[in-house]
Amino acid sequence: MASQLYPKKVWQILNTDEKKDIVDVLLENRNLKTKKEKDDFFDPIKPEDIKLKDLEIDVSEIKKAIKRINLAKKNNEKVFVYGDYDADGVTATAIMWEALHKLKVDAMPYIPDRFIEGYGINKKTLARLKQENENLKVIITVDNGIVAYEAIDAAEKLGIDIIVTDHHEAEKKKNKQVCHPDKAFAIIHTKKICGSAISWIVARELGVTTGLELAGIGTIADQMPLTAANRSFAKYGIEALKKTKRAGLIELLHDAKVEMENISTYEINYIIAPRINAMGRLVHAIEALRLLCVKDPKRAKELAKLISKTNSQRQEIVEKTVVSTQRKMENFNDSIIFLSDKNYHEGVIGLAAGRLVEEFYLPAIVVSRGREFSKGSARSIEGINIIEMIREHAEILVAHGGHTMAAGFTIKTSKIEEFQKRLNKTAKKLLTDEILQRKLKIDSLLDFKLINWELVKKIKQFEPTGNGNPTPSFVTQTVKIIDKRLLGKDKTHLKLKLSKDSKFFDAIGFGIAKDFSNLEKGDLVDVCYNIEENEWNGVKSLQLRIRDLKQV
Repeated sequence: MASQLYPKKVWQILNTDEKKDIVDVLLENRNLKTKKEKDDFFDPIKPEDIKLKDLEIDVSEIKKAIKRINLAKKNNEKVFVYGDYDADGVTATAIMWEALHKLKVDAMPYIPDRFIEGYGINKKTLARLKQENENLKVIITVDNGIVAYEAIDAAEKLGIDIIVTDHHEAEKKKNKQVCHPDKAFAIIHTKKICGSAISWIVARELGVTTGLELAGIGTIADQMPLTAANRSFAKYGIEALKKTKRAGLIELLHDAKVEMENISTYEINYIIAPRINAMGRLVHAIEALRLLCVKDPKRAKELAKLISKTNSQRQEIVEKTVVSTQRKMENFNDSIIFLSDKNYHEGVIGLAAGRLVEEFYLPAIVVSRGREFSKGSARSIEGINIIEMIREHAEILVAHGGHTMAAGFTIKTSKIEEFQKRLNKTAKKLLTDEILQRKLKIDSLLDFKLINWELVKKIKQFEPTGNGNPTPSFVTQTVKIIDKRLLGKDKTHLKLKLSKDSKFFDAIGFGIAKDFSNLEKGDLVDVCYNIEENEWNGVKSLQLRIRDLKQV
């Protein structure tokens, strides 16, 4: 395998002056300079008070949407909330449907089948829904619709008004002007917040505030940058989640052995969101929607068990797919990772692509080959806009959509090889040495003597952390390894005891043991880490979460 597939991380230490106040350093590194920016960061505006203009949402479109929804209620017309099968789409659907239900609108939620209908509204589904519901007059899309030109044209002919609420990339004309579906009744579109947060804002404008914990889950799960409005939804969403009365979420967290008071972005990213996503990846996301909305505790317990079981199955399938894709990488010699196979499960190809990006640091596309049509999922690296790269070749695709870092598409199976060649040609021009260099941004150098509970208290002010507001990270140089152990069933985790200037800390790095197999007791290393609390047998201590190591 080509050696360039394993680029060493270049450490970018943003502050090397250890005398600077750590809070000032962290604020500066997050580009927060003015007093207002800092105040808003530490005390975010409540979602109830966020202005539409700050979200770049067209007020006139919101007014049109509200007027049409109120008319539907007055005339007792049928309204469908048309969602998506990922965590953001499912939470967005739940929020919008619950808001309409509270307003006594005759509304029904609808989640498409990933394997039969695919992403977003389509003509066939619209025709079926209209046939089954003669009085269907309004469809509100959530987390989709901004590129659904054909479906929206078809809806007009069926006498259905489409209200689009979406945050995905809109298409652009050759003159770079943004292009929206012109037959939509109203378009509520912004890239400032995610689909579930847009649903929450629309519900707010309708006079209903429901599902803030769901908007928080969607914001964090969809990897939105946790600054500005997204920080508001994440922070107050987590607070609402800790107090949630939703029977399904309570049972899901209980089943996963998560204590409500300990919920953070980690629990949402790695426990809650994967379980919600699992249903749409393997079977149908409607059960995940039911889990969020269910009132009966017994039914909530059943749904939580089903979803956790499905998530375990999803994990097994992902591992098999990743092993298969890694084998195919042995003779890799292209500009972009592009793998296709009839045995790849359509529901997990996005996860497999993400794992390939993590390991090889190249944009990755994984395609589940079908007899006539195939589905592909793409993940990217910093500096490469994957949806724009895919759109350059839109004429040979059946459908496509997504974000800068993640996208999906449908293609005729006969066109896969041509598409692969085209993408490799495009990628070759874009993938410069600079872009291909894996970078690790680090907040500051830090002396072990400064690591204490007071420092942790200061760091906690920066929560919730995530995309756009990373967990504060530090480097301590020339640290001595006092002890080394391998943990886990497959010995993949690295546990170290580190020392410098008579200060000792336990440090753990998950899944990194093979990368540092050469390290021994007594070696000196520079260590990059996050500081975290650890509790064992009721005793709390500080430990370091290893992000990278360099032998001195």
